[in-house]
Amino acid sequence: MRFVALPLAGAFLLEPERLEDDRGHFARTFCADAFRERGLNPLVAQSSVSRNSLRGTLRGMHYQAAPHEEAKLVRCTRGAIFDVIVDIRPASPTRLRWFGARLTDANGHALYAPEGFAHGFLTLADDSEVLYQISAPYHPDLQRGFRWDDPAVGIAWPETPRVISARDANLPRCGEAG
Repeated sequence: MRFVALPLAGAFLLEPERLEDDRGHFARTFCADAFRERGLNPLVAQSSVSRNSLRGTLRGMHYQAAPHEEAKLVRCTRGAIFDVIVDIRPASPTRLRWFGARLTDANGHALYAPEGFAHGFLTLADDSEVLYQISAPYHPDLQRGFRWDDPAVGIAWPETPRVISARDANLPRCGEAG
């Protein structure tokens, strides 16, 4: 797998190196040693799946507060999404900068966000499924988020969301998220 460094420090796009033959293909999608070699957190404390019935479904922007920040490796296993990460680390030179990538079941790419990043996505196809590998256990009392359309961040979503939860629609602006 290829690790492509992103303009946000510590974040990477992972591209599988496929071995193809008449059966299809085989590709390694995770290797703890390869993560460690790049200074990335290889710990997988939990995995989660998000299934989304309709194109235009938005989830985000979510993160977990200290002391249980999460590194995430996110992959689309069915359909297509526009996956977004935002650097919210207080001392980071790229604070409040975002990066988005199209993750699809066809391209097999994954987005790695280190601790201190918010995450969200917009589905680009009906029946999209997203797999998360997460470095820390979930703590409901530490769940945080901010609005997907916060002008302080300025994410350029590829289309207008059509399905969004009441919780996500009512999240505070980034500076108010706490």
